[in-house]
Amino acid sequence: MKRLVTLSIVLPILLLSACDEGHGPDYDVVPPLPPVGITSTSLDRAVELRWIENQEGDIAGYNVYVSSSYRGRYDLIGNTRTASFVDLDAVNGVTYYYAVAAYDINGNESDLSRDVVYDTPRPEGRNVVMTDRFRDPGRGGYDFSDYRIVHYDTDNTDLYLEIDTKNVPYFVVWDDGEIQDMGYTRNIDEISAAPEAGWNPTKDAAIVRGHTYVVKTFDNHFAKVRVVDVGATAITFDWAYQTATGNPELFHRGKGSLSKRARGSASARAGH
Repeated sequence: MKRLVTLSIVLPILLLSACDEGHGPDYDVVPPLPPVGITSTSLDRAVELRWIENQEGDIAGYNVYVSSSYRGRYDLIGNTRTASFVDLDAVNGVTYYYAVAAYDINGNESDLSRDVVYDTPRPEGRNVVMTDRFRDPGRGGYDFSDYRIVHYDTDNTDLYLEIDTKNVPYFVVWDDGEIQDMGYTRNIDEISAAPEAGWNPTKDAAIVRGHTYVVKTFDNHFAKVRVVDVGATAITFDWAYQTATGNPELFHRGKGSLSKRARGSASARAGH
């Protein structure tokens, strides 16, 4: 009888130990599905990422990866509990490629998203005031490369304001630049990239409040300007400028698709 009592005590302990080492028969080892629907938004020294929230009930968060090339190694740069992330370490004019993985409460991580988004952050400004070149020539132009109001007639002036004898204001570029009126927009971000054609042959465009204009500078950079207000002698505008030469992205949502990618370490950051 003593032997039977001893077995009845030891056996449950052994069973409990075995269950603990194997996490139990119901322990989840199945990773979530990779996130889908990833989009990116170019910001000033940052890139905002968004994707469709995973529908599994045990999702704990998402890991975000970046690479300096489309088919390169993707390194972990951060994680988030929500289906969005802002890369605050991005450098203006540098193109980054992003992928996302989901993980659950048991630490199971999905494959990297099949969708890859790429983006090039760029500088921007708000509520800049430019005056008519005839009334105040020193504040009649704008230099996108230096982010400032300048004299309308300098080597680096990309755009200037001219109000004609009928009080109609015009944006004007020099002969080595281009300009195009993109029409009314609710905000400057509605124009995602510079057009491939349609530049105004007269090198000017009548200014209308709420319209967004795209400029190609003499040194092959692209910028956009949205008119916020029009006064008797000056205008107020918002702007964004792409520092990468020849890159038309001004508010980009780019996406590619890859079946295989190399996943790097959790501490490295590619491209920095």
